[in-house]
Amino acid sequence: MAHYADAAMNDPNRFDPAAFHTFRVGGRSFDERTRTASLGYAFDEGPAFVETITFETPTDSDLAFDAATLERALLHLHIAAGTSYYKAAAPPTVVVDHGALSSADVAFHQHLYDDGLREFAVANHLPVPRPVTVVPCSSRTGSAPSSRTPGRGGLLVPIGGGKDSMVLIEALRPLHPRLFAVNPHPLVVELADQAGLELVTVRRTLAPELGVLNRAGALNGHVPITAIVSLIAVVAGALYGYDTIAMAIERSASEETVSVHGVPVNHQYSKSLDFERLLVDLLATSVDPGLTYGSALRPYSELAIGRAFATLTRYHATFCSCNTVFRQAAAAEDGWCGNCPKCRFVGLMLAPFMSRGALTAVIGRDMFADPAQIPGFAALMSDEDKPFECVGERRESATAMRMLSELPAWRESAVVASLSGPARGMVSGAEVITLLTPADDLAFPDREVSAAVDRFFSALP
Repeated sequence: MAHYADAAMNDPNRFDPAAFHTFRVGGRSFDERTRTASLGYAFDEGPAFVETITFETPTDSDLAFDAATLERALLHLHIAAGTSYYKAAAPPTVVVDHGALSSADVAFHQHLYDDGLREFAVANHLPVPRPVTVVPCSSRTGSAPSSRTPGRGGLLVPIGGGKDSMVLIEALRPLHPRLFAVNPHPLVVELADQAGLELVTVRRTLAPELGVLNRAGALNGHVPITAIVSLIAVVAGALYGYDTIAMAIERSASEETVSVHGVPVNHQYSKSLDFERLLVDLLATSVDPGLTYGSALRPYSELAIGRAFATLTRYHATFCSCNTVFRQAAAAEDGWCGNCPKCRFVGLMLAPFMSRGALTAVIGRDMFADPAQIPGFAALMSDEDKPFECVGERRESATAMRMLSELPAWRESAVVASLSGPARGMVSGAEVITLLTPADDLAFPDREVSAAVDRFFSALP
């Protein structure tokens, strides 16, 4: 890789994405002593990369992990994490050099390299669906793998620092979950401390050569990060002995962000119900039939989760959903920017259930009083302009805006006064009941987990 890196730094036009036709998912290894996975990638006749994933939290000395389950989990994590490097050139072929894959396995990863990279494709003026083919080195047939060697079991809850994570933590508190985070921001660590629950931490380190290529003309853009985090959690389940992984993803993540010539493009593809079902099938047939994975908040809308979080005042001064805080160049004192799609959407989901002063204290400004914010709030309800961000359904935004138009403290604000008419034209008052009612058919498969979540929401004032 060195000669490519040096050339790229000396000549910003050195890296030509069109010159590469094959991306390889290469060798991998796992160091038991340091609990570090090394994942290799390369373009044919081009640059190579090695990513490391270190499970920083020590394992229990009396718990032996199942090596076969760990290796199967690492195989699929290896392929999924490759999207971060593949996108530098986005060639038509992805070859998996090590590890046998079934036809269903191949289809799963085809979805990741197609559906999971469609936003990236749109941003780089590439076609969708993605014309990419995943080619395994060998095919796997036969029955599903046996479950892992029985361990202690238990519940792992990945958290990210936003309202959804904290709602799920409080809902599952009676089940004594262990929290989980990849490259946790100090804010996430602080929230875990506030929750009083143990945090399992993982360090994902991208190959430094990728940054060099990005500065030298490589393609860049959004990857299916939730898929990668989910599969890191699956590896952690095998390593630490957990048999249940409960995500904090709401049902509205399934709505497409935009449609391109009839093809859906969803910023949140790897949070969608379609992806969740694909991953559940992959785990059952190719990794560990004894592992339960899914989102325990899937039955609930963003509006219902906002209503629940409004009651969790202990976290209001700490949590943050604005990406300003989580960008790599963020300063320790950075907080809500108050002027982005995430800030607007989270504010909109909380506003019907909080006082105007309390919400302003959280965000740091009264977004609803600012006429300049009107187009941004309107985009949350738009078929054409919905932002490529983790925001909920258009009808959720319209419903929340309609609710605010009926509240004296909010209805005269510049944003609500301007957009309440369009919102009322989109949704009826009955939509509030629909959005605050859970979808029972989306309940988490572990009945103890789903019952704990239902009890928490049912007890809300």
